[in-house]
Amino acid sequence: MPKSNSLAPSPVSASRVMISQLMNPTDANVQGNVHGGHIMKLVDETGALACMKHSRQRVVTVAIDRMTFQHPIRIGDLVTLTGEVSYVGSTSMEAEVSVYAENPTTGEKWHTNTAYLVYVALDENGKPTPVPPLEAETDFERKRMELGAARQAYRLSQARQTETLRSGG
Repeated sequence: MPKSNSLAPSPVSASRVMISQLMNPTDANVQGNVHGGHIMKLVDETGALACMKHSRQRVVTVAIDRMTFQHPIRIGDLVTLTGEVSYVGSTSMEAEVSVYAENPTTGEKWHTNTAYLVYVALDENGKPTPVPPLEAETDFERKRMELGAARQAYRLSQARQTETLRSGG
């Protein structure tokens, strides 16, 4: 459970953002496939905007859990990214970003990937600052928040294990 703070809760829907962009030749390799790094940049921007809307603060990226591309994105495809805050801690937020590609001439759409990213809110001095609690509006959002807490516990456990290993312990 996130630590309680004096900030008013904010609903998931208040953090929702959507970005659409047409994929151009400069975004792709010679085979016409869009570079994964270009999509990763768009995913990071979408997640950051969702977390900025939630916290009303600047944010920095702390972690990206996984980015598995299920289908290629090609030159000429319209890519739409939807992001929203899925879990909050005291100063950190997890955003879920879903990526869809669409052939704008046929209307065919497909899901390419979903990613979870973690951001920390920063105050005017660049220090971590508290964020509002997240208010689930649906059963899906409540369950996702529970899973977000489990993902965050796992991330922290992995970080502790890595630090122990690096320190020779």
